[in-house]
Amino acid sequence: MSSKSEQAEEYFKQGYNCSQAVAAAFSDEIGIDQGRLLKMASSFGGGMGRMREVCGAVSGMFFVAGALYGYDDPKDPQAKKEHYARIQELAAQFKAENGSIICRELLGQEGKDTNPNPSVRTQEYYKKRPCAKMVGTAAQLMEMYIENNSLH
Repeated sequence: MSSKSEQAEEYFKQGYNCSQAVAAAFSDEIGIDQGRLLKMASSFGGGMGRMREVCGAVSGMFFVAGALYGYDDPKDPQAKKEHYARIQELAAQFKAENGSIICRELLGQEGKDTNPNPSVRTQEYYKKRPCAKMVGTAAQLMEMYIENNSLH
């Protein structure tokens, strides 16, 4: 397990959502105040506001990729293409390891629960949910990507 993976899982176990946990593990690399970063990533937990769409851990990984490698010139189609290819590559790696990037599919039957009330984090919660593993996987994939692709 990578150090970023361990950090992300620890953030998740502290109560942060999946997206926040992954993003927070990379706060030093991103260079954004951690409180602000946590707010920016907060909407993506539970598969986008607990709607069970794209896994929050995957969204957190994409958030980090955008902060570190994203483009900012709307007139640069090559940079946009390269970034979208990067995101698709990360998504494919996550899907290869976990079978999906969709929250409800990763959760199985529990994914039908889309009410906005967050689940209480108990030992039983952690036993039946794969979320900590998803957070760890996303952080590990992002860490490996960074190691293999120097920042520009």
